Amino acid sequence: MAEQDRGVPPERLEDGQLLKELEAIHRTRHETLLYGSDDALETHTSRMGALEAEYLRRHPRRATLRGRTREGARARTCGDA
Repeated sequence: MAEQDRGVPPERLEDGQLLKELEAIHRTRHETLLYGSDDALETHTSRMGALEAEYLRRHPRRATLRGRTREGARARTCGDA
């Protein structure tokens, strides 16, 4: 597919552009899943994976929140009971 159909390759995006692309694709994911054609969903999934992989490549030691880990989620659930 042509670049204009799939967007700029993630490795060519500046950090700020990459984050904006990630925000936009995550914002539209639910509607694409529910209402998009099979082709639209496949394209969306492929693009999202490529953007996320590029982000992780650039930020392998990104900050994580304890509550967003399995251990943190279990601690939160056990404490609620």
